[in-house]
Amino acid sequence: MNASVSAPGGSRWAAVLRRALWWTVLTLTGGVERRGRLPRGGCVVVANHSSHADTAALLAALDARHKPAIGAAADYWFSSPWRSRICGRLAAGFPVRRTGGGMDDLLAMTDGLRAGRAVVLFPEGTRGGDGPVGSFHRGALVLAERAGVPVVPVGIAGTDRLLPKHGRLRSSLVRVRIGAPLPPSATPEEARAAVSALHRRTSAESLRDSRARRRIASLAASRAGLAIAFVWAFAEALSWPLMPELLLAAACTAAPRAALRLSATALAGSLAGSLLTLQLTGAGLAPPAPLTTDRMRAEARQQVAAESAGAVRHQPWNGIPFKVYAAEAGRADAPSGEWLASAAAARGSRTLTTGLSFAALALLLRRFRRFYGVFLALLTGGFAVALTLIVTAWR
Repeated sequence: MNASVSAPGGSRWAAVLRRALWWTVLTLTGGVERRGRLPRGGCVVVANHSSHADTAALLAALDARHKPAIGAAADYWFSSPWRSRICGRLAAGFPVRRTGGGMDDLLAMTDGLRAGRAVVLFPEGTRGGDGPVGSFHRGALVLAERAGVPVVPVGIAGTDRLLPKHGRLRSSLVRVRIGAPLPPSATPEEARAAVSALHRRTSAESLRDSRARRRIASLAASRAGLAIAFVWAFAEALSWPLMPELLLAAACTAAPRAALRLSATALAGSLAGSLLTLQLTGAGLAPPAPLTTDRMRAEARQQVAAESAGAVRHQPWNGIPFKVYAAEAGRADAPSGEWLASAAAARGSRTLTTGLSFAALALLLRRFRRFYGVFLALLTGGFAVALTLIVTAWR
């Protein structure tokens, strides 16, 4: 196979679309961060290689104005027409033979480099897993010297957890650190040393995560986490004084990808618990309701008398607990179907908004994950203060 033609996807708009695509994909799978920028003009980018996700990370992080082209193993990525199309269109890949002819494939990119393009190569030649950076082949350095462009070292961390070698895709924050340019005359040893230093530094940053966040994220994404969300919300709609939004704020911040499942499960638990409360109070039984007041019950009773089950629409914003409305609706013999419909709309608006909002906040502030313990302290302290103020105001 010969790469005597320019790499595909050489237009600026194609590079913009590829960057948007891979930035979106990596944001959904845990996020991507970049530090540093490429120099103006063409350059040869050399990076460590531990995962197929390295290509996506670089395409998401590098400026589209450089129209990055990725050197890819010809015997793997260009071994069939469909792989060739995927690699060319989604990664701007060009084939590099690993056995005979590879140098010619690289040197065919000389004109593109001189025109201002960035050529991305993995000089280790294959994925190295999560170990130290392997020895560099000299092709990337020969190409840079022939084109008269700098060599830019890049360290990538997190891709080995996102898509391990021979493993399955999972959530992980990916970090890309772009180093200072090296001269075209740099040796493979100098380039490897620069990439190794960047990789170690970036990996150390990736490990700076809160142990509490990792444990809660693991629990939140499991079946046990869903069960806890359901039981908590069910109990709160019956008697438990702590609203499920407190749990959702903590869990969805730790595990943003599980936010929708957790929020929907908590909503289902709330509705199931409220139906039980409706039936019990309709039968003349009164479940205990700590941290509620006579004034709360009187206000809810008055609204239910005027609007029946529809009165629950006031609940998300007035500070009266959900269980108080369910109890008063039961005492007023509100139909179960009417209650369920009204409660789903009212409760759902707050439960889903809370979970998804905290998940979005976690994605935006993912670089501060190591402060998750501080967030938990502020969350619980703020909730305690707010609950005290609400109960006091309704006395």
